[in-house]
Amino acid sequence: MPAEWERHEATWLSWPHSDGISFPDAHRSVLPVLARMVDALGDSEPVQINVRDADEEAEVRAELLKHKARIEHVRFVHIPTNEPVVPRPRPDVPNAQGGTEARGGGLGNYNAWGWKYPPFDDDDEVPGRVAELLGAPAYKPDMVLEGGSIDVNGTGTLLTTASCLLNPNRNPDLTKAEIEQRLKDFIAVKNVLWLGDGIEGDDTDGHIDDLTRFVSRDTVVT
Repeated sequence: MPAEWERHEATWLSWPHSDGISFPDAHRSVLPVLARMVDALGDSEPVQINVRDADEEAEVRAELLKHKARIEHVRFVHIPTNEPVVPRPRPDVPNAQGGTEARGGGLGNYNAWGWKYPPFDDDDEVPGRVAELLGAPAYKPDMVLEGGSIDVNGTGTLLTTASCLLNPNRNPDLTKAEIEQRLKDFIAVKNVLWLGDGIEGDDTDGHIDDLTRFVSRDTVVT
């Protein structure tokens, strides 16, 4: 699995819904920030935005133009979602020769951070739908594995937290050793480094991306 900073083809986003729960009482204030981000990404790469249907696509187009965001680099994809925070499609699984250009969809099963925010059925289907659109295979390790719960350096080392991956609300039937083996089999890591607890009060139960991140192959920032 390549690191976050590796060369990639596009950024994928899921647009937040006005009737969603991710931004209570703040949905309208979030949209200008997203528009600025979409515009900034136009300097370097395409942006793929998941929307529910043609009506929502028209609304999002109007919102982007309202905030003077460029949209020439934007492609809208009709993939229904429950919330904007969805499992990362990760259509960039390394190939057998060690390259990062091969594409396959999926991270792991998704249960809205331990069944905290149902429904999440649509969100769990996103990686498979992305893989289907790309004409790429879809992989799942048969365990709950959110994108933010792991971080990799691209050369075989993975960071995670016990408070998330070993939480009974994620994979209660798997031991630590079994989880490590699935990570090694699924994304070809060799070393799994476990931190303890995440940030107190974090709804994700300690996602590693809130705590410690690789910023190069041999450097972390905590």
